[in-house]
Amino acid sequence: MDWQTQLKGDALAWLLETSTPEVRYLALRDLLDRPPEDAELRAARKSAHTKGPIAKILDNMQKEGYWVEPGAGYNPKYRSTVWSVILLAQLGASVTEDKRIARACDYLVEHALLPGGQFTSGSGPSGTVDCLQGNLAWALLELGYDASRLEPAFEWMARSVTGEGIAPMEDRSAAVRYYAGKCGPLFACGANNKLPCAWGGVKVLLALGRWPRERRTPLIEHAIQQGVDFFLSIDPAEATYPSGYSAKPSGNWWKFGFPVFYVTDLLQLVEALVTLGHGSDPRLAHALTLIREKQGADGRWPLEYDYAGKTWVDFGAKKQPSKWVTLRALRVLKAVSAN
Repeated sequence: MDWQTQLKGDALAWLLETSTPEVRYLALRDLLDRPPEDAELRAARKSAHTKGPIAKILDNMQKEGYWVEPGAGYNPKYRSTVWSVILLAQLGASVTEDKRIARACDYLVEHALLPGGQFTSGSGPSGTVDCLQGNLAWALLELGYDASRLEPAFEWMARSVTGEGIAPMEDRSAAVRYYAGKCGPLFACGANNKLPCAWGGVKVLLALGRWPRERRTPLIEHAIQQGVDFFLSIDPAEATYPSGYSAKPSGNWWKFGFPVFYVTDLLQLVEALVTLGHGSDPRLAHALTLIREKQGADGRWPLEYDYAGKTWVDFGAKKQPSKWVTLRALRVLKAVSAN
């Protein structure tokens, strides 16, 4: 089924409006498949980097490459280095368009990526957790950062899923072990009562799906398969993954938002699975129906979850049509039609 036939209105024309160059750029790139050398795409890319959210975020960066406070950059939420880098990646920023982006990537890797491959929220490996690891690994690749510098991060991330070569967290004498946060294989997390955290798992799969195929080792392929099996072991539309401290899944699964940080929605879960080539899997049918049904009569999706007042930029009013959520939904539907 062609993805545009699934729309109730001409949302594409709305996304291509020049009033939001950052959305226009990504719509040209991801929905219309304009090649990098296309003149219209190049103009939109330049405009996206010199106006609007990308420019505002970069204007708040310190000259050394960090935001708000030096160091690993996890706090304060959601304006520090970690969140600014993740947001820039979701906005389509690129290291080739502004040298400040490359500087920020270098700063983050130098201060938050440990020799063992863990991205840390503090000063040591105990600060690692799946959502942080996956988000930053994905964001740096999306920004165009040198993949060779991220090999330790992907090695650790894959091992943390499969458990291969990682000792239990109780074995404090081991050179490589789990910790209180990242406490075990298959997305186990201390914040989820030591059960697999689906929110963190989605971030890991997104990053692994973004990793170049020629760099995928058997270990990484194994981690991908285990992750896919976990998410497709139930109907993703029901999201009844382990909820460590609750009798039912978080309602945020069904609230599509922008930006997307550690809170995860069904749209991002489907994006991760589709990116890994599972768009035609019949077990995604209910989730895809739910995604399609969320669009309004005009073919636009509303903003249901946001970080208003917490990030450098706000992205529209809740319950109103959102270009960013619509772009996210159309990317998924387009990718599914190509699977």
